[in-house]
Amino acid sequence: MDTTHTAPGSLQSTSSRRNTTQRLGFAMLGLLAFLTILPILFIVVYIIWKGLPALSLEFLFQFPTDGMRSGGIFPAILGTVYLTFFTTLFACPLGIAAAIYLSEYASDNRATRLIRIAIINLAGIPSIVYGLFGLGIFVLFFKLGTSILAASLTLAIMTLPVVISTAEEALRAVPQAFRVVSISLGATQWQTIRRIVVPQSLPGILTGVILGLERAAGETAPILFTGAAFYLPSLPQSPMDETMALPYHLYVISTQVPGMPQEIQYGTALVLLILVLSLNLLATIIRSRARARRQW
Repeated sequence: MDTTHTAPGSLQSTSSRRNTTQRLGFAMLGLLAFLTILPILFIVVYIIWKGLPALSLEFLFQFPTDGMRSGGIFPAILGTVYLTFFTTLFACPLGIAAAIYLSEYASDNRATRLIRIAIINLAGIPSIVYGLFGLGIFVLFFKLGTSILAASLTLAIMTLPVVISTAEEALRAVPQAFRVVSISLGATQWQTIRRIVVPQSLPGILTGVILGLERAAGETAPILFTGAAFYLPSLPQSPMDETMALPYHLYVISTQVPGMPQEIQYGTALVLLILVLSLNLLATIIRSRARARRQW
């Protein structure tokens, strides 16, 4: 009987080539990741370098003066906080509820597949289209006027596709065995979803909320027609009032105000960047703690 033996030297040579190829692949991936991150780091460092001299208590807590060429940006900061808060209030419960229905209750048929495709397509619509939609529906049809409420509803609709799709994927990632065991112990489907599925999928749900709110906090076009004001001498007193907002304020002082000092422009951009990154950091901490308690 013939027996074929592989020489030890040949095995070592093959293993060495594989290791070399693997190291080369990792090096290429690392280089591509570095080249991707480098422009982002350059932009962040440049904004910090140009905007840091403008940061002061006066800049953060006073109203603009001298045609916005001096003073502070407090109304724009507060307006952005208002818009983000109300967007969260409208988008998160509705988006998570829709994700729970699509993941746990809806059957896999043509209608649900069309709904999922529509949600994915809505996530790619330009923000200016959402702004025109908000102008037609909330400002004119429902007669909310240009207000915090109209702008927040517009931002919520723009945020919903991201929240729904990400939350649905997080819910589907929970092992089916968790549901089977819970129901076999006598729990209803809703009890299983509320006490088992949603807590276990919370890190992924928070990721979707983070992505949606970051986009909403930095958008200019949707609030341009629905709630943002060029300048207001006083703070908004109710959700039916207009408000200043950091993205629109930055657009105005960069394009519409002649003789604007550059440090105010970059200082405003830096504050907006810090606000978005702070939201991201807070949500990441919450997500990490929830992931640490996850049972799979």
